[in-house]
Amino acid sequence: MRKIASAIDYSATSIYLHFDSKDALLHALIHEGMMQLFDVLASTAENHPSDLLGRLEALCRRFIDFGLENPEYYEIMFQLHPERMERYPAEKYRQARRNLDFFADALAEGTEKGVFAAGDPQVSASTIWASLHGTVSLLLAERVDVRIERDAFIETAIQQTLRSYTVPAQVSSSEP
Repeated sequence: MRKIASAIDYSATSIYLHFDSKDALLHALIHEGMMQLFDVLASTAENHPSDLLGRLEALCRRFIDFGLENPEYYEIMFQLHPERMERYPAEKYRQARRNLDFFADALAEGTEKGVFAAGDPQVSASTIWASLHGTVSLLLAERVDVRIERDAFIETAIQQTLRSYTVPAQVSSSEP
């Protein structure tokens, strides 16, 4: 808390007036980041009401963009090890999980309409997130070979993810 206070030119005591503990502060930051991600994904989903492949592709792209544009939030939201803090409150977890539902809903609807071949939409959405998380994490850590162009890496990651669930005739024409 002293390091945080020093970085923002406050006293540690001032921070404790607003947060009971470091964990409460981290939980507040996680929640704030998850709600920002929710707004981005909700807007993205709304822009693609009937184009399911376009919606899923846009959701993937916006998830990656969010992580790269908000590295501090992303680290706190997805990379901070839970054993270092109190358990995230269940009600906040349920709200955060709604972010994954945008992917699951697109997969479920697309499976019904023959666009996607996804078994359990929640499991499939989680594997999409795992792939996207790997992409964001490698880029943030600067662990991608410097000979690989960043935009090509992102585009290939998205297209590979889409290809995993898309009925072959539906794959985007923009694939590398």
